Amino acid sequence: MLTSSLPSLLLLLSLSSNFLNVALSDDGGGLFCSAPSVFETETAASSSSKPLYWKVTNPTLSPSHLQDLPGFTRSVYKGDHALMTPESHVFSPLPGWTNTLGAYLITPAMGSHFVMYLAKMQENSKSGLPPNDVERFLFVVQGSATLTNASGAHHQLMVDSYAYLAPNSKHSLECDASATLVVFERRYSPLENHFTKQIVGSTDQQPLLETPGEVFELRKLLPPSLPYDFNIHIMDFQPGEFLNVKEVHYNQHGLLLLEGQGIYRLGDSWYPVQSGDAIWMAPFVPQWYAALGKTRSRYLLYKDVNRNPL
Repeated sequence: MLTSSLPSLLLLLSLSSNFLNVALSDDGGGLFCSAPSVFETETAASSSSKPLYWKVTNPTLSPSHLQDLPGFTRSVYKGDHALMTPESHVFSPLPGWTNTLGAYLITPAMGSHFVMYLAKMQENSKSGLPPNDVERFLFVVQGSATLTNASGAHHQLMVDSYAYLAPNSKHSLECDASATLVVFERRYSPLENHFTKQIVGSTDQQPLLETPGEVFELRKLLPPSLPYDFNIHIMDFQPGEFLNVKEVHYNQHGLLLLEGQGIYRLGDSWYPVQSGDAIWMAPFVPQWYAALGKTRSRYLLYKDVNRNPL
């Protein structure tokens, strides 16, 4: 909690994530912090030898000193936010898909107006269609899959590539080996004489956008134009960088941390987070992020836009 004492906050950071080893000197007057060995291996040099976003599908499930503690999880669910960490993800056959396991991370049962889930496509797998009037966004974090639309056009989706599928558009995603995707779906909020269309792209194709008053790097994966009722942001923070604005707004968020580690403030709670963690943020929950560690933080962020909140 924001009002917690310093010892309690330090204990939270140490026990819940092992991001920091914190100790007092013998006389009780000194304080030192050091990075734990489990993260020291994730230097810029070692990370460059791994596939992009490899920590999303190979997460650190729990701190080494808590791995054998029954019932331990960093996941938290509250009325205005949720932190969903990999050790508590529950995968089961994904409805409508073949040879695919899914873990729903955000659903309307929480209070959201969208769903966010991980889809683990296995050998000879195929996607199903979303319900009527529901739009879909796919982002590949591991492997590759082939997207085919109603006209028969094919697109090979690799890691860091994505596709937006308009509501009621016929399409299929097929995988011969394996692939892991994060999927967002929501019931489309139409505007008269405005229509969305299929979009296929990759993060590196998108330009960096200005972020006045901020230091992070921002890319938007969908057009900002009126037909689209949500956007997906890619936000990059170097170690030590943080949000200058302590945001409180009407928009909802769904977030997946793709790389790195840091501290996320949600309401009056402060959470150590790392690659593979997912977050839901309700409207008007206070939110703030700071990047820690030795490597870049990158997260993918859903945000509803272009619609009157009434």
